[in-house]
Amino acid sequence: MKLATIGVGNAGTKILDRMLEFEDKTNRSLCRHAMAINTARTDLAKPDFIPPERRVLIGDTHQGAKGHGVGGDVEVGADVAKTEIEEIRRAFDDVEIHDVDALLVSAGLGGGTGSGAGPVVIDELQKMYDEPVYGLGVLPGEYEGGRPALNAARSLQSFVTKVDNFVAFDNDAWRARDQTIEEGYDEMNGELATRIVTLLAAGEKDDTDVAENVMDSSDIMRTLDTGGISSIGYASSPVDAQKGLIGRFREDDEEFNADEATDATKIKGLVRRAVNSRLTIPCEVSSADRVLVVISGPPEMFARKGLESARQWLEDTADTVEVLAGDDPRENATELAAAVLLSNVTETPRVDEIQDQAVDAQNKIQELDAVREQEIEELITDDDDELDPVV
Repeated sequence: MKLATIGVGNAGTKILDRMLEFEDKTNRSLCRHAMAINTARTDLAKPDFIPPERRVLIGDTHQGAKGHGVGGDVEVGADVAKTEIEEIRRAFDDVEIHDVDALLVSAGLGGGTGSGAGPVVIDELQKMYDEPVYGLGVLPGEYEGGRPALNAARSLQSFVTKVDNFVAFDNDAWRARDQTIEEGYDEMNGELATRIVTLLAAGEKDDTDVAENVMDSSDIMRTLDTGGISSIGYASSPVDAQKGLIGRFREDDEEFNADEATDATKIKGLVRRAVNSRLTIPCEVSSADRVLVVISGPPEMFARKGLESARQWLEDTADTVEVLAGDDPRENATELAAAVLLSNVTETPRVDEIQDQAVDAQNKIQELDAVREQEIEELITDDDDELDPVV
């Protein structure tokens, strides 16, 4: 698959930069065009892989930003993007749209720029191009406080309804409690980049690689055509440590038999582990409309029986016959990996939690506003009393 990718805000830009880093490391070619859009000048200077000429600063003359960000304010983020929509449009002028299959917008839904400007950018892309526009969004963790949750609750619905499919990543499910926030963000961005690139880069391979079951962009796009929220599962094992690879499957596959440790068994076990491990957003697997699995690694390790067996297991587990499976050959790969896309999952407890958390935050804000209004009223009353003439 070939993408034009846009990172909006600090989190969205960092995710895109890690995607480009993983591409470079694994010799993949997914992001044909990469662009960062932000309201903070200092954050735009941080990426290592996004070309400097593809970094767009917006809001440097806006009173609510002035090149220093929007301070987590969604309304200011949206207003900045609307005010500078012509600048954003010009930034897309050199995108060779005929060279891409779709567009992907990544953003953190807890911040002001990502959650505010992100939907505005998506709206403009939908007007400009006929190609699908996908969203890649990070949901804030509960530890990040009420305001990010309120931002996410307000922007999530906007993202989901505006894009053709929304891949969600839940910070709460991924951050280790012994990590600093920055360490957690960096590791989570790397995990997300690995999953999204492994999945979406399928089909963009060298001519010398021949897949047993070819996966191409049309398969991926068909799976994403459901709309809604999607989640990704992932598992990998080193190809040069067969004992370790087989040993892992003994715990995950009740039918495992060491004498029958064929490549087919390994692939089925890897797919099962991908689905049963941490998903990008926790969900009920059986609530997915469609499923797609990509097996990536050395082509000599691919086995059609293993892929068919994994596909049958996915049909039973996800309770759908809409399951596509294919190979993504990678010569000289050091890992055999399985990426599983669960498209349009409808049972996502974390989304409900964020909505509840946002309601609590909104109630507290209203209470504080009411207290402030009362204090102001009392001050005005006190001032009036002082001005009354003494009789």
